[in-house]
Order: sequence, then C-alpha cells, then structure tokens
Amino acid sequence: MSNAVIKIDQQTMLKMKTYYSSGLGSKLPPGAVFTAKANGCSITAYKSGKVLFQGNLAAEEASKWSEPEKKATKKPSQQKTIFSPPPNISSLSIIGSDEVGTGDFFGPITVVAAYVKKEQIPLLQELGVKDSKHLNDTQIIAIAKDLLKVIPYSLLILHNEKYNQLQSTGMSQGKMKAILHNQAINKLYDKIAPEEPEGILIDQFAEPSLYFKHLSGKSFKREKTFFSTKAEGIHLAVAAASILARYAFLKEMDRLSEKAGVTLPKGAGAKVDEAAAAIILKKGSPALKELTKFHFANTEKAEKIAAKKRRR
Repeated sequence: MSNAVIKIDQQTMLKMKTYYSSGLGSKLPPGAVFTAKANGCSITAYKSGKVLFQGNLAAEEASKWSEPEKKATKKPSQQKTIFSPPPNISSLSIIGSDEVGTGDFFGPITVVAAYVKKEQIPLLQELGVKDSKHLNDTQIIAIAKDLLKVIPYSLLILHNEKYNQLQSTGMSQGKMKAILHNQAINKLYDKIAPEEPEGILIDQFAEPSLYFKHLSGKSFKREKTFFSTKAEGIHLAVAAASILARYAFLKEMDRLSEKAGVTLPKGAGAKVDEAAAAIILKKGSPALKELTKFHFANTEKAEKIAAKKRRR
C-alpha cells in the first residue's frame, strides 16, 4: 500500500470534505477533521492542514488537491486561476474528457473525449445526460447508445496487459491517464476539424502543472484548456464523455468475464478478492495479468484466499 501526504489550507479542506461526503467515516483519530474512503484510498485530514492518502492510488488522489509539500510554491494557486473554467463554460461548445476504471481491479481504463456544441446542450439534457454517478448501468447503456449517434467522440482503452507492462517500468497511473486524455483530445480535434471548440474541460485528476509535465515531448493543447474536479456537473461534454467511457468499460467487463469463465465484479473490494482467488485456483496467478491491474493489493489478498482453499 502506498501513501502520500499533502498540506492544504482550511478552504481547500472544506472543499475536500464536501467532495468526499459520500464516503465520510464516523470514527476520527486524534487531531483529525474527517476521514473518508474514495477511489480505493483511505483519506485522513488533520487540523494541522495535513492530509494523508493511503492506498494503491494514493499519489493520484492526492494530486487532485495539491503538489507534493516540498514543491509547494505560489505557482499552483496561479495555475488554478489560469486553468479554472470560466463562469459561462456550461453554455459554450466544449470538448470534455473523463476516464473510468482507474480504481477497478478487473477491467481496463477507458478514456473518452466528447465534443458537445452549445446548440446540442438541450438535446443532451433531453436524452438524460448528467453526472454518471447518478445513473445506474442500465441507464448508462441506454443513454450511451443515443449519444453515439449524435456527438463526435474519441475512445481509448488501456487493456490490462499494456497497463501492467507500463506500470512495471515505473510509469504512474497518473501519467498513463494524462497521456490517454491527451491522445483522445487530439484525435477528437482531428475528427471535428476545421471546427474549433471554445475550450477543453478535463475532469481533474492532477494539478495542471503535473498533467502537462506528464506530456513532456508530446503534442498537446494548452490554450483554453481547463481543469476541474466534478467536471461532469460543470459541462455536459464531460458528463457525456463519462457515460461513453463507462459504457465501453461495461462492454470490456462482459468480454473479460466471458474469457475468465466467471462474472467479474467491479471495484476493488472483498467480492473482487474472492473472484480473483477463484481464477487463481482455476487458471493460476498469471491469468490475472490479462484481467487485472496486477500491482493492486487485491492480488496478494486473492493469493492468500486461494492458498487457504487449497489447504482445505
């Protein structure tokens, strides 16, 4: 399990508590303001302004809120101003991008960039497009099938074999996501050319400086590129991208379930460990490298469960 510590001000801490409200814990350690669980991480915020992230995606989750403590300068606050969405962004023609599957043990990471013109916003509202967290999988599938017909988009799937290969070389999940978002946005730009969107909105998973650092040596759009957490609620382009990414993820999960011979559960909880143990017993640990993000702690847990079952 990895961990990360950041230092934030009180205003950011209040924002964090609101952001993680659905996963807040009831028990607080001494000196803590709140605890929460989200995206496979345990989060503990202290009165001192320090926040501890623990879990497989600790660094990525922490980077949503701050650069590492030792690098803190005035730059991040300036960047927040530069890359914050304008007040009228919800009414503009925007490319939005989002990803799904980063915290799931089984299944790939899917990233979608979607272009929604201002004239299409009422249509998307009519189709039921909104924050995918408020939609079940059945609703997502139905809405996605309509979206595929009405908006241009670009989909990228990072399959587990490639994910595990990149991770084994030391590449962080944050860098993988930055590269995927950038590729999807560039491909979509080519698709809609010569039309120019009025901006790009990325569902924020890292500070802008870190995002662009990950893209060093690559071609990317910097002008009129905006970042925001909970971007699905800011512009329907991001909500549409999230729905299409989820739809692609669900299709991939069905494909992998058929390959594995069992229904693969989503997330990274106890049911996932049990399913992974069943696969180990049936096909051996190497089979997980094609089905999972192998470096997750679930691998070790599943191997222990499988070992216990073998001894019975």
